[in-house]
Amino acid sequence: MPNFKPSARINNRNFTATLELFSTYRELKRNIVRLLQSSFDNEVSVSRSRRGEWGEWAETWILSNGKPKRIKQGWM
Repeated sequence: MPNFKPSARINNRNFTATLELFSTYRELKRNIVRLLQSSFDNEVSVSRSRRGEWGEWAETWILSNGKPKRIKQGWM
């Protein structure tokens, strides 16, 4: 089964993306507000593996009323 570290893709002002790797999904969720605030369009794309599953799980997060909110999720 694939097991890779969670990563967050953050869009910058000059239309490039920064990829930040985390050791666990829990650590990524702790930093999600900081990631969303540093994003140009207040949107962060997360990809990770899920325990006991094959493939890559993707999530899209936005900042809504100062709180992180997952708007899309599913298999890639």
